[in-house]
Amino acid sequence: MNPAMPEALAPQINAHFNGKFEVELKYRLLDRHAFFAALQMRNPEIMLEDNLEHDCYFDLPSQSLKGEHKSLCIREMQPSGIMLWIVKGPEKDRCEAVNITEATKAKSMLYTLGYECVLEIKKRRSIYFLGEFHLTIDHLEGLGDFAELAIMTNDETLLPKYEAQLQQLAADLGLSETQRELLSYRQLQQALNDL
Repeated sequence: MNPAMPEALAPQINAHFNGKFEVELKYRLLDRHAFFAALQMRNPEIMLEDNLEHDCYFDLPSQSLKGEHKSLCIREMQPSGIMLWIVKGPEKDRCEAVNITEATKAKSMLYTLGYECVLEIKKRRSIYFLGEFHLTIDHLEGLGDFAELAIMTNDETLLPKYEAQLQQLAADLGLSETQRELLSYRQLQQALNDL
């Protein structure tokens, strides 16, 4: 087991967050409590509730990662103590994450290589599992409440099947396509910062 991974969470993390591809559907929650009640009726497995996540997105001064539709993020989660190095892109479903033991040192190494933290996002997140899928309920200051339904896989051929299954799960949980949010949290936060 990775020493950065809290021992009690290791089986859940290993079972649900492995793969280099992720199908993720994001929805704006019109009523957080109603969505949570619908989720609770399905008896989800709880990974963690009300963790505070601090994401720092890095890029070079030339913003070459952004230009290549890639992102590099160091995530720190409290009180769970989980720390992650996350890379997304260039394809929309491409996502890989690895547990790290020292976020401060990882950030220092990136600064040494010439990267800078170009955006910080803080959110309150709860993570649940329904079978093979993971769901998050998120609150972002200034942006509101969201639900993300997702699954990770190494098999790219399964992506269309999983997307259809997640769309059905969203409908079963009372989410409509009109609530669908196609922008990433990074894009939403950047737009808010630019106002």
